[in-house]
Amino acid sequence: MSETNPFKITMLGPSLLQQGGISGYEKLFLEYAPAEVKICHIITHEEGNVAKKIMVFLKAIWKFIWILLRQEVDIVQLQISQRGSILRQAIMMLLAWVFHKPIIIHAHGSQFHLFYAGLPKSMQRLLGWIFRKCQRLIVLSESWKSFYIENLGLKPEQVVVFYNPVKIPAELPQRSVSGKVNLLFLGRIGQRKGAFDLIKAISFLPIQHRTRASLIMAGDGDVEQARNLVTTLNLEDYIKLPGWIGSNERDILLAQADVFLLPSYNEGLPLAMLEAMAWELPVIVTPVGGIPEIVTHLENGLIVNPGNPEQLSNSLKSLIENENLRLSLGVKARKSVFTLDIKNHWISFLDLYHSILNSNVELSLKS
Repeated sequence: MSETNPFKITMLGPSLLQQGGISGYEKLFLEYAPAEVKICHIITHEEGNVAKKIMVFLKAIWKFIWILLRQEVDIVQLQISQRGSILRQAIMMLLAWVFHKPIIIHAHGSQFHLFYAGLPKSMQRLLGWIFRKCQRLIVLSESWKSFYIENLGLKPEQVVVFYNPVKIPAELPQRSVSGKVNLLFLGRIGQRKGAFDLIKAISFLPIQHRTRASLIMAGDGDVEQARNLVTTLNLEDYIKLPGWIGSNERDILLAQADVFLLPSYNEGLPLAMLEAMAWELPVIVTPVGGIPEIVTHLENGLIVNPGNPEQLSNSLKSLIENENLRLSLGVKARKSVFTLDIKNHWISFLDLYHSILNSNVELSLKS
């Protein structure tokens, strides 16, 4: 394809104004789209009351059908997670299939396995049938690839691993410090991301380490519950919860931080972690989802078990007291995500588009 005859991609996903990993990915993907790709982004979900959500989805269906009728799309690309997202995007997949359009499903859901396990067998079979209509299912790790092949019956060649991309900052701050060690958590405040475990871990630190550290936990979710726990444990001098922040504020916090923490129970492949690594931060994370395929313990980060505040506290203690370890882990973390640069991600996508459209041409010629 060329600029005069670009790939016409219809991408269906949540609003770019929405908070969360998929919206963050969409914004980065669209920002770096090359000239030979023309993307029509259709919003299938937006935060609000039930009536607003239904109206947004109905408008998305109408817009999508109009594009299909006018033959203004080469490939349909769907961003999915779990629960309601699956229902909405399954309807869109069926529409694309009826119109014989190639389908790419991009699976981001960190808890899809739990959602799938809770479905009746008949619904599992139906979901597998719908998923098998796609030309490619993009997953965030090899472990997720195995899950979809084994449970939804997709062929191995249908499922491809694309790690989440990251924008690599060109300039970095000088992080050698003699004062406080700035700790940073970015993500939805709640049990799944290990936010309450992290607060408890700070309370377990010896006082001489606690007074040397300051933690910012930025994100939406159960913020008041977290603040109450901070107050209960008398940690107001050590932990701040500013709520959700924009991308500019996020970059400022990443520049000021010395350690990034994300002690999650479930993940796909967290963008926040990759961003922190790109900013040359050592990370303390858990071996869930695609994280172990990126982070190796004591090489480019520290790995702790989910739901273990004591272990998390000990890992924090080691980084607070050992500046050399902090800095060396950070340098290696940055190097390990160079290959995940958004520009490389787009090269992989262009290859994928070419492959799918060439396969479609071959099938048309055979028939």
